[in-house]
Amino acid sequence: MWNELNRYRRIPRSRKKILLEALIALAVARTAMALLPFRRIAAWLGAPGTESPATATAEQIHIAHEVGWAVGVLGRRVPWDGRCLAQALAATGMLRRRGLEGTVSFGASQTGSEFEAHAWLRLGPSIITGGPGHQRFNTITTFSRRMP
Repeated sequence: MWNELNRYRRIPRSRKKILLEALIALAVARTAMALLPFRRIAAWLGAPGTESPATATAEQIHIAHEVGWAVGVLGRRVPWDGRCLAQALAATGMLRRRGLEGTVSFGASQTGSEFEAHAWLRLGPSIITGGPGHQRFNTITTFSRRMP
């Protein structure tokens, strides 16, 4: 725990602000997942089967990676389930606050009798959350508010 506190003290102020925002966004996302039916969450995400543009500016991608970093760092450390769906929802909200729209993808993988689901967020060509290993999941659907 002391190592975490020492590490936090060394983080620049701008990154501390985005970490606080990510903490709040993860808490809101997890609360929504616990209290709302998925159809309400899906409606907030956008239209099923749609995707945001596959291109983005370097500045947009930089902003999105900062959001992804903050959500990813805290998603592993919060005392609730902060895995892929919570991270995708939190990062989507944070990007929207910045005027950016990504695509949330839902995928599934089955190995023998074991079934796994995964969610990830893409902005332009970059995977923002849920990236590692997302290729092994077959995309079931995508959600975005903007069509290409």
